[in-house]
Amino acid sequence: MENKKITRKEALKKIEKHGKYFALTALGTYLILQPKQAQAASPQAPGAGF
Repeated sequence: MENKKITRKEALKKIEKHGKYFALTALGTYLILQPKQAQAASPQAPGAGF
């Protein structure tokens, strides 16, 4: 594969095109890497406490 360099302007255009994808990927990664905090924030299982 050819190693092609792009300008900063071209890189920003590519980021604009895929911004939603990048944001969702970052959010998903954050949620996966923070499982204990996500569990602490979730409601108690139904039927628990009997």
